[in-house]
Amino acid sequence: MKLCRFESANGVAFGVLKDGWLHDLTSVDPVGFRDLDGAYSKAGAESSALTSLLEDGMKKAKKIPYEERLLKIPLQTMEIWAAGVTYLRSRNARETETKSKGIYDYIYSAVRPELFVKDTGLRCRGPGEEVCVRSDSNWSVPEPELTVVFDEEARVVGYTIGNDVSSRDIEGENPLYLPQAKVYRGSSAIGPVIATPDEIRDPQALDIAMKILRDGKVAFEGTVNTSQMKRSIQELGEYLKRDNTLRRFTLLMTGTSIVPPDDFTLHDGDTVEIEIEGIGLLRNRATKLR
Repeated sequence: MKLCRFESANGVAFGVLKDGWLHDLTSVDPVGFRDLDGAYSKAGAESSALTSLLEDGMKKAKKIPYEERLLKIPLQTMEIWAAGVTYLRSRNARETETKSKGIYDYIYSAVRPELFVKDTGLRCRGPGEEVCVRSDSNWSVPEPELTVVFDEEARVVGYTIGNDVSSRDIEGENPLYLPQAKVYRGSSAIGPVIATPDEIRDPQALDIAMKILRDGKVAFEGTVNTSQMKRSIQELGEYLKRDNTLRRFTLLMTGTSIVPPDDFTLHDGDTVEIEIEGIGLLRNRATKLR
């Protein structure tokens, strides 16, 4: 199933996107289906129970013709983490940008992955909303990432698309500047839906594509398959949970391998389109903070 939040006649609703229709589950049960949190509490932690609950709700739900503009950020209450240097291309790019040579070679081959908090939901944007470039950065890029939705026990609830906007010049100046390069207003986006595990045949065999449009023309495009990821999702989830307290929904961006060339930076007004097989397309406009 593809779970989503969307604009309805009665406000923002929770439901399922299927066959070109938005099935408004909130119209069936405004409390139990107020959002994914409500449905998860109603069904319990078993994915099969959640699927059955949603399928039953869809039989009674109002249907709205799908329009991309109706979609909202799929989760309101969440915490977002990110994994770094999980692809060889990312290792090479960060070695190029940094003044601390050798550090990313080490991270790529180390037993322990790089994990960091990206957001608490406060700075994150949804489909169609603006992502941002820091006012004090001259070299910033979007990073398209398969994003895993875990529950508090690190069980996979589903998958979505993440855009981990990054200031490469700030991080390159000093690795300790990573939080400033990664965490600021509008520095991430997720959406458009959460695809449940039954929708994804193999999360580590998915095609990812990114296109950046500038003045109506393609300024950059690239593709990758998640099979190139060095670390497994299970491994990343185990490290994320280790000695840690997870929220009901904790998102983990699993890293990127699509990196624009070193002379490329996001411009004010660029449109970033990220598409992941089995999930959909996340589109955001970029704006430079002032």
